[in-house]
Amino acid sequence: MMLPKKAKNNGQKDKAGGFTLIEVLIAMAIFAIGILAVTSMQIKAINGNTSAKIQTAETRLAVERMERLVGLPYDHEDLNELNNPHQGVDDIYAIVWNVTDDDPIAGTKTIRLSVSSSNPNAKPVSLNFIKGRGF
Repeated sequence: MMLPKKAKNNGQKDKAGGFTLIEVLIAMAIFAIGILAVTSMQIKAINGNTSAKIQTAETRLAVERMERLVGLPYDHEDLNELNNPHQGVDDIYAIVWNVTDDDPIAGTKTIRLSVSSSNPNAKPVSLNFIKGRGF
């Protein structure tokens, strides 16, 4: 009985081979770097959304408080310059306002209001308003 002869390789690689370990490791490293980049982007997006949410709440509180102050009588204690700085708290937000009597323009007061949060992602919101005696 005669056995079939093996084909000579002539220095060529066997075509039935798969990926080498080095190729798999390089592919995994590239994939891991890509996943880290996407994760970093997601963290920044979450921080940005949190900052926007807090700033929106601060703006809403600032507008509400300013509208309340503008609606008060001219001689109300919350508009008295001697009580500066006026302070208030709403949940996690600190509300501070200062009132100054404007000398050059008789019968007006300037209200400077600021709302801030202890969250490091938040920026304080400030509003200014000039209130006249007739308003």
